[in-house]
Amino acid sequence: MLKKIAITGPESTGKSWLAEQLAKEFNTVWVPEFAREYLSDLHRNYTIDDVVEIAKGQQQNEKLMEIQASEFLFSDTEMFVCSIWTEFVFGKVPEFIRQAVESQQYDLYLLCNIDLPWEPDPLREHPDNREDIFEKYRLALSDANLPYVIINGLGKNRLAEAINAVKKQFLL
Repeated sequence: MLKKIAITGPESTGKSWLAEQLAKEFNTVWVPEFAREYLSDLHRNYTIDDVVEIAKGQQQNEKLMEIQASEFLFSDTEMFVCSIWTEFVFGKVPEFIRQAVESQQYDLYLLCNIDLPWEPDPLREHPDNREDIFEKYRLALSDANLPYVIINGLGKNRLAEAINAVKKQFLL
């Protein structure tokens, strides 16, 4: 049975790198963040409707990658990201995203801490709100009673902590 692991958390916390490295470590595939692709081609300010399209694209890409995955599938981003982001930026969460959060099923969430230095990027917006946003993720996962581990550290230490979390969760 496929085990799905979501890599989640605020901007600039190493989610993409971590998802790719974990996929290599566990000899499987990973689902890249669809928002990056979508927003790079947008050429205008995004709207709440764009975030709904991003959520749909992320779900579609995940389904495609499930077919290719071996024992594990690592997802760089999931629906809590869309939910927290729309709430933070627009002050509300669209019904599609709310339902997507409720229906998503992961066996483990790796919540990336904000202990990495901020990396400027044209698609990143909120370097000064990382603590508040991190707390929103932690509370959302905790309130939903979902299995999660906070991942800390830099580089290889961060990766080792994530690998250990996966191994512990699945008794490897």
